[in-house]
Amino acid sequence: MDGIINVDKSSGMTSFDVVRKVKKILKMRKVGHTGTLDPLATGILVICTGRATKLAQSIEGEAKTYVAGFELGYKTTTYDIEGEVVDRSDVLVTREEVEGILEKFRGEIDQVPPMYSALKVDGKRLYELAREGVEIERKSRRVTIDKLELVNFDGRKGTLLCEVSKGTYIRSLIYDIGEELKTFGVMTSLRRTQVGGYDLSTAYTIDEMERMAEAGDMSFHKGVEESFQYPEIELTGEKNIKLFNNGNTVVYRKADGKYRVYSEGKFLGLATIVRNRLKGYKYYNV
Repeated sequence: MDGIINVDKSSGMTSFDVVRKVKKILKMRKVGHTGTLDPLATGILVICTGRATKLAQSIEGEAKTYVAGFELGYKTTTYDIEGEVVDRSDVLVTREEVEGILEKFRGEIDQVPPMYSALKVDGKRLYELAREGVEIERKSRRVTIDKLELVNFDGRKGTLLCEVSKGTYIRSLIYDIGEELKTFGVMTSLRRTQVGGYDLSTAYTIDEMERMAEAGDMSFHKGVEESFQYPEIELTGEKNIKLFNNGNTVVYRKADGKYRVYSEGKFLGLATIVRNRLKGYKYYNV
């Protein structure tokens, strides 16, 4: 089945580990994830299977929500607790000072990705260069911080609630906050609680999926039609249906947006309408 699985990733697993285990559970080869989570991180990792892997890029582009633990006073190579400590600071910071600094990071900001990241430069991932002791200049990129709230803070350790755009590194965000506070900041934990319309209320751990699969229950694997609760539209005419199935544009007078497309009750796929032009959503159809 082509579909979507909302996985609650455990700490210590890589995103590839999750994909590998899902392949084994489903006995499928075509499986992909929609946005890397570091091994330290837990939470939502949306998995696409079969032809639904064509939707991975679209899901990855959705806004994301994180709950991040941090600690001030020291710096590591990776900006999180898994890196080597390279510097320390005795600067003391109040809760009011932290909350005052957060305002600088709300909205659109320029962020420099960390060296320990999966971004590629000349065909090589940054973390591979970092492990070789090589540090290169990284271009900043524009990201959006829709929400940034201090949940708690005891003078050294705290928790942030962050709603961010695609491509935002929470490790770098905490590092930059530390810099603004004239000290250092390190990420101590990270849990992704939402990706677009997917949240923890409908997520399954790998252990849960393995037990369900052993019992013959594959309900954690949702079909595309069920996974995307867009409004429904009916497509008529043999020519229009053929155009849609082939990834071509169809004239359709409807408000701009995303839709589930049907013909005589049969689900054809997902589509977007822009200025009365309907097209298969990211070229996905069934």
